[in-house]
Amino acid sequence: MTTEPEPAAAAAAGTQPAAGTQPAAGAPPPHHRLKRTRAGGIWVAVACFAVILLLLLIFILQNSATVSISYLGAHGRLSLGVALLLAAVAGVLLAVLAGATRIAQLRATARRHRRADARRVTATRAPDVPAG
Repeated sequence: MTTEPEPAAAAAAGTQPAAGTQPAAGAPPPHHRLKRTRAGGIWVAVACFAVILLLLLIFILQNSATVSISYLGAHGRLSLGVALLLAAVAGVLLAVLAGATRIAQLRATARRHRRADARRVTATRAPDVPAG
C-alpha cells in the first residue's frame, strides 16, 4: 500500500500536487513563472538609459567652466562638460565606424562562401539530371 503525501506537505517539499487535485485550504498557491517579453526588456533598457542620461546631465552641470577650444584652425569657447562629452561621442563614433566596417567585411566573406557552396552543390547535382 503506497501513500501519497498531503498537498500541503508536497508544497512544502517543493513538489506540485498531481493534476486534477486541489491544494489543501492552508496551502500556499502554486508559483507562476512569467516569460520575459521584448516589451519588458525595452522597459529595462529605457530605465538604464534614463539613469545614464541623468548622470551625464549631472556631469555637464558640475563641469560648467568655460574653456577655449581649438581644432584645425577653428576656435571657440565651450563648457568643459560639453567639450568632454563631445570628445567621448567622437571616440565612440570612431569605434562604431571601425566595428561596422569589420562586420560588413565579414558579411561579404560569408556571402562569398555561401555562393561558392551553393555552386558546388549545384555542380554535383547536375550530372544526375537527365538531358532532355
